[in-house]
Parts: sequence; structure tokens; C-alpha cells
Amino acid sequence: PMTAAIVDRSQFLAGGALGVLLIHGLGGTPVEMRFLARALADAGHTVYCLQLAGHCGSASQLTHSTLDDWLLSVDAGLERLLQRCDRIVVGGLSMGAILALNLAQRRDDDVDGLLLLAPAFRLDGWAMPWSTRLLAFVRPWMLLRDFDLKERPPYGLKDDRIRAFVSGAMHSGASSEAGSFATPVRALAHFNQLAAVTRAHLGAVTQPALIVHPRDDDMADLGASLMLQRELGGLVESVILDDSYHLVTLDRQRHVVADRACAFVSRIASAKERTRRPAISTAGRQRKREFIPCLAAPPAMAGA
Repeated sequence: PMTAAIVDRSQFLAGGALGVLLIHGLGGTPVEMRFLARALADAGHTVYCLQLAGHCGSASQLTHSTLDDWLLSVDAGLERLLQRCDRIVVGGLSMGAILALNLAQRRDDDVDGLLLLAPAFRLDGWAMPWSTRLLAFVRPWMLLRDFDLKERPPYGLKDDRIRAFVSGAMHSGASSEAGSFATPVRALAHFNQLAAVTRAHLGAVTQPALIVHPRDDDMADLGASLMLQRELGGLVESVILDDSYHLVTLDRQRHVVADRACAFVSRIASAKERTRRPAISTAGRQRKREFIPCLAAPPAMAGA
């Protein structure tokens, strides 16, 4: 089932000493980050739009990709930027924002800031059916069979013209450009595992963060960002969009997103010192890393 080649849609834009790692969402593609990537590159930064394992291919390839695979993709992207950059900002859209938070938890010394764009801990926006909310409790080891969740209008886009283009591409099967028309429940279960593990330790994230979330998000309710403001451990800036749906990097206010992101990243680039809360001790950092699991394995059974 995994013999078909996956098209590589990742994009690397060489620039200055500050690197920005951009992570797309579940079932998405690096293409959805390109407008923001080019704005950041035009501002003089090095930008890498990575491609998560199993994405930009067939539904079967996405079904068979796991949280561990996605974490390896993110870690590899960070390592690529560390080869040429001395400060790193990690940004993500939807699930990509949760992967960014998870990376900051696991690699706190290597991440200097976060761009959290329409962060999604569960699919609870106004266009999501109640069944999707129930599926938030599913984990990979619970599934006995595979099935898919079809994307629903308005597909995360308020702009009619862009929505028509994206939905047409999804229906035509052009998943490498527009993303998948259906999300495998098995992939959603791995997303749920990521969200649960990451949410449990948000206070460990002390890097400055910019949150951008649409007030009328059709896929992920604004409540996720309100929760992040309360629970993150560092300085948080928030922008609430008033004319956009979930895919904020593509929709009507993508210019606002790019402008705010560029301003935030440039402040980190120009800071004389890393803008962090007081560093914890080496022993404390080791305890923190041990405290943050990142794998998608099932919990150990009693007596095993």
C-alpha cells in the first residue's frame, strides 16, 4: 500500500542567522505555509517549510504514518536549521502548532520562540460534527479497523475564491498541493495522543509565543488559544482575527498573519539575549525531559 512515491513539497529558503521552522497541519501540505514562508524570507530570515512523514501522498500512506514518524520529521527539520542558524523560531498551523509546542518541550535549549497559528488540540470548531468531538478520546491502540473522516465545507476557508480552488484540488485527488480530502481516523488518533501529551506540560514552555487564532474558527475553537494564554509558561502575544476561518495562512487575513509573524520573529532576531524566563538547573531540565513523554505507544498494562 505504500509503494506510490510521495511528492516532496518541502521548501528551504536560505537567509540570515535566525531560522524559522514551519510545520503544516494534519492532512495538510507545506504549500499552505508558503505565503508566510516567503514573507519571512523577504524579511531576511532562513525558512524551512518541512513536510511531515506520510503527507502529500495517498490516504493509505497517511493512515500508516504515526506520531513517532511526525516527531522524527520535526526533529530532522530542526537539525537542518541548526546547521546554519543560531536562533530558531518554530511555527505551526493547527496540529503543526501542537508539534511546535511539543518540540519546545523536548528541545527547549534549541527553540527561541513559537508561532502558534490556529492551534488545535481537538477538532471542535463550529463546522465540526459531534462525532468528531467524540473521536477526540480515541487513541491508536483502540482501533480495530480503519475508516476516514471526509473534509466538510467550508474547509477552513472563508474566502470563496480560495475555497473553490482548494476544494477543487482536494476533490481531484491532488493531495500533494491541497491536502487530503479525507482524514484517516488512525491518523486522528495519533493527533489525539500528541495533543494529550503536549497539553499536560504546557507550563514547561517558557519561550515567547505569538498566537494567531480566528474568532470564528470552523475547525478548532478559539478556546484552545485562550487556554494556551493561561497555561503557557512564558510571554504570550495574541492576535484574534475577525475575517478568517481555520487556515489562517491561506485565508483573507493571511497578510495580517504574515505581518504580525514577521514583527515577532524580527524582535527575537534583534534581541541581545534570549528572551526566556530564568533557566532551570541542569538537574531540573533533566527531570523535565523525563517528565515529558513523546511517543505514541499504548500505556503499559498492569502486570505486563
